Amino acid sequence: MSDPIVVWGAGAIGGTLAAHWVRAGQDVLIVDIVGDHVEACRTSGLKIEGPVNEFTVRIPALLPEEVTGKYSRMVLAVKAQHTEGAAKALAPHLADDGFVVSTQNGMNELVISEVIGKERTIGAFVNFGADWMEPGRILFGNRGAVVIGELDGVAIDRTRSLFELMQIFEPDAVLTDNIWGYLWGKMGYGAMLYATSLNNNSMADNFADLRFEPVWIAIAREVMELANKRGADPIGFNGFDPAAFMPGASLEIAQTCVAQLAEFNRHSAKTHSGVWRDLAIRKRKVELEPILTLIQMAGEVGLPVKMLRCLVDLIHDVEEGRRPLTEENLSVLLERSQS
Repeated sequence: MSDPIVVWGAGAIGGTLAAHWVRAGQDVLIVDIVGDHVEACRTSGLKIEGPVNEFTVRIPALLPEEVTGKYSRMVLAVKAQHTEGAAKALAPHLADDGFVVSTQNGMNELVISEVIGKERTIGAFVNFGADWMEPGRILFGNRGAVVIGELDGVAIDRTRSLFELMQIFEPDAVLTDNIWGYLWGKMGYGAMLYATSLNNNSMADNFADLRFEPVWIAIAREVMELANKRGADPIGFNGFDPAAFMPGASLEIAQTCVAQLAEFNRHSAKTHSGVWRDLAIRKRKVELEPILTLIQMAGEVGLPVKMLRCLVDLIHDVEEGRRPLTEENLSVLLERSQS
C-alpha cells in the first residue's frame, strides 16, 4: 500500500466513502480521533448498512498521532469546526504534489486553502445521506449528488482522476467548472436543514408541514440573496432549486421547491439531519460554522439575515438546555419571518 487514499475523519461521510472504495479494491487509510471506531474498522471491520448497500470491510485505520509518511490524496471529512485543526495535523503528511479535497458541510475549502495553499485544495459537494451510528457502524440512508471541481474551475489530470474515484462510489457523480455554485446551493439547503433540527419531526415531515412553510422559504431566501450579493451562481440538486429563492422569484415557485424537498427526503432511511442527531442523540455542540460563515459574509455586504441569526440563537438555547426540541422553536422562527 504505497500511496493509499487517506480519509481524514471516518464518520458518516468519510466512512461511507472509504468503505465503498475498499470494497472496490482501492487502497485506503482512514484516520479518526475516536479510538473505538479506529479499532473496530481495522479489526472486525466497518459495517455499512441501510437500503442502499449492506456490507462490512476491514480498513487500515490510525489515530492522528499514529500517522507517518506522506500521501498524495487526502479526503478531509471532519466536522466543520475541526477543519483548521485537522488541516494543520495532516499538512506534514501531504506530499508536495498532493492535494486535499473537502467532503464536508460548508465552504471549508476557504480554511483548508489557507493552511495548505489553494493550489493543493480541491472542492467537493456531497449530498448523500449517512449517519455514524456507533464505532464500526454507519447507516447509508440514500444516494445524493456528488460533485468534484477545482477551485478555479479548470479541470486538470488530478481532478479527472479524483472524479473517476468518486464515480466508484456514485456513478452519477459530476465534474464541474463551478464547484462554488454547488457549495452555495448546499448552503441554502443546509440552512433549511438546520431549522428542521429544532424539533423531533423528520426532515420530510418538516418540509411538508404547511404551517412552517414560510420558515423554510425565508431562510433559503436569505442565503440566496447573500449569494446574489456576492456574485455567486448557485446550482440546484436533489430537489433544491436556488432560483426559487432568488430575489424576485414568486412564492409559488418557492412553495413547489419546498414540496420537492419533502418528497426527496421522504425516500431516505436517514430521516433526520446530522445537526438533529448532535442535539437529540449525541448531546454535543453542533456544526454551526457553515451558518456562522454565512452571517459573517452577510455582515460584509450589509445584509441583516435575521432568520439565520435567530436560528443560531435557538440552536444555542437547545445546546445549553434552555429549550427542548419542540415545534415552539419553529414558531419563534415563523414569527421572525413575519416581522
